[in-house]
Amino acid sequence: MFPTKTDKARDELQGGQRTLNQRERALLLMADGRRSLTDFSPLFANRTEAEQAIQALVSKGYLQDAQAVAAAAAAAAVPTPMPVPAADPIRIATSADTFDGKRSLATTRMFLFDICERMFVRRDPKFALQMRDALREARDREAMLTIAALMLSEIEKTAGAERAESLRERIERLLPPAEVVH
Repeated sequence: MFPTKTDKARDELQGGQRTLNQRERALLLMADGRRSLTDFSPLFANRTEAEQAIQALVSKGYLQDAQAVAAAAAAAAVPTPMPVPAADPIRIATSADTFDGKRSLATTRMFLFDICERMFVRRDPKFALQMRDALREARDREAMLTIAALMLSEIEKTAGAERAESLRERIERLLPPAEVVH
């Protein structure tokens, strides 16, 4: 429990007429919604006594549980969504899946840089740095495929196989075709 003051407690602490003893007032002063029972225990002979004092102040209306108050406020603030009957499904045209540009290593490199920034910079900065350095040095299709495979294996671990597969397909559409040697 993380007790917090009620309006009644604030009135008590304002001064004038005091109805609580010094130890109870000290509890009210400390009750900020961030301190737990453990933080109040040093004021008492043992933890049980501290718990009883807090419960007494709760029952008298001086304290309330901050987590319960926050949960009640959140429940009151979120309206219950009403289901809306669906008309025709919304169709959104996406340009990401219909790439008609020139296949090139440069386009692939930029796409991989973008994936690196979006997927790894915050989650694994060291890996992101390694991948960026490797992308700067990649000069051929095989090097680009090796880097892409490393990135996709990490993406599969964090975002799932479906996400990794969709990115693999996009990379294949961006890379120039493999040269056929006769």
